[in-house]
Amino acid sequence: MILSRYNLKKINIPTVELPGEQIFELPEKVLQFGTGVLLRALPDCFIDKANRNGVFNGRIVVVKSTDTGSVTDFDKQDGLYTVYSKGIENGKEVNEQVICSAISRVLSASTDWDVILGVARSPDLQVVISNTTEVGIKLLKEDVRKHPPVSYPGKLLAILYERYKTFKGSENSGLVIIPTELIVDNGKKLESIVLELAHLNKLEPAFMDWLESSNSFCNSLVDRIVPGRPDEALRNEQGVKNGYTDNLSIMAETYSLWAIEGDDKIASVLSFSQIDKGVVITPDIELFRELKLRLLNGTHTLSCAVAYLSGFKTVKEAMDDEQFTKFITQLMLHEIKPAIPYQIDDAVATDFAGKVLDRFRNPNIRHEWLSISMQYSTKMKMRVIPLLLNHYKLTTLAPKGMALGFAAFIRFMQIKSGTQGQYTGTANNTVYGVTDSQAEYFSKVWENINISTVVQQVLKNKELWDADLSILPGFKDAVVEQFNHINAGGQLELGTIQI
Repeated sequence: MILSRYNLKKINIPTVELPGEQIFELPEKVLQFGTGVLLRALPDCFIDKANRNGVFNGRIVVVKSTDTGSVTDFDKQDGLYTVYSKGIENGKEVNEQVICSAISRVLSASTDWDVILGVARSPDLQVVISNTTEVGIKLLKEDVRKHPPVSYPGKLLAILYERYKTFKGSENSGLVIIPTELIVDNGKKLESIVLELAHLNKLEPAFMDWLESSNSFCNSLVDRIVPGRPDEALRNEQGVKNGYTDNLSIMAETYSLWAIEGDDKIASVLSFSQIDKGVVITPDIELFRELKLRLLNGTHTLSCAVAYLSGFKTVKEAMDDEQFTKFITQLMLHEIKPAIPYQIDDAVATDFAGKVLDRFRNPNIRHEWLSISMQYSTKMKMRVIPLLLNHYKLTTLAPKGMALGFAAFIRFMQIKSGTQGQYTGTANNTVYGVTDSQAEYFSKVWENINISTVVQQVLKNKELWDADLSILPGFKDAVVEQFNHINAGGQLELGTIQI
């Protein structure tokens, strides 16, 4: 049988958390742009948990903005789906199965725009959430009276304008708007685009005043690894064990964080934050951004090529190796943590680092290093260079772990151009693809066969790093020294390295 509201009564599995019938009668308080697994495994799960505990008491109308795929599965399953949460917490394995009932219905922007505008006119609506990818929060000069507008900011402006007209500019009719796209100051950026678009559409000044004074655009940060749908073997296994078929099920790690920039007024609207410590509402989310960007993302980036050149395909495989675990722990705790360019309490950083290591060890998440390597040079610039520069504000000693990360990165980027603009490298007798905006630059740099010259050229490239890294005391020599642990075939012998 397929998972649905009607079939819930036929499911009697102690290990599966089921929603109560009363949840299906809750009002629709949230409008969500995006059907992706991150939204369904993070904010939607927080809202679902709150509803089960009699808090917030509101469901989600989801807007599918793209033309790809359909809403058929959501319709068939009444918006229900299973979230399999698996991970390591304090050294112990955690395994949970919850049928999420937060979604009331899924609408298509291209065919249901009138219905979506009807949601905008609802007095129950309080919150807008989005994850349209980083590309989604961009200004497109368009007429927001289109049916529907093309861009997400255009759709959002049309919804806000419809709401303004319906409630005649009432102060209490404003919404809390929370983008979760992975860009810095996502709320502020979205607000600025919506305001500019309102000016371009020559909307009345009174609406502009209402837009700014009665609506809250909140910066937010999300953090949860969600690989997506379980593989076929697990789906079949769970189908037999649970007695139902679920075409919307998703896998996720147990760790979850949704940091939202806001005050007590925002917190009162987002009452679901009371139920789970993973939702944090605070006037400044920079602390959480720095912890995630440096200790999680920065560690991933600096260790990515080290792991791949050592022959590991996934993060878990690498963490099963004693030498790699020793390297990544030393790197995180003794080089990255002290160099974070933000004032963070040492105990807070150490606790977060411990959770990151637990997440890396998760046996249920297949996180491939090649996926992490996408846009590698940009990730190095954004996540690592501020750490490196701040390290040299604290000491003149070259950081050996960062030097190894840089050496492995430069070797990983030893690539050649192929057909249709593709670039490939070779390591451990394996050809791998590279997706990087600087791929052409690295292919040209590697036309030189002298390692010291290659390292010097890469480090001194100010256009690449916004800084001349070759002048940092001892860093170039440290990178070249670490490079010597990588053989001609692109294999790194971790056991020979001292960090």
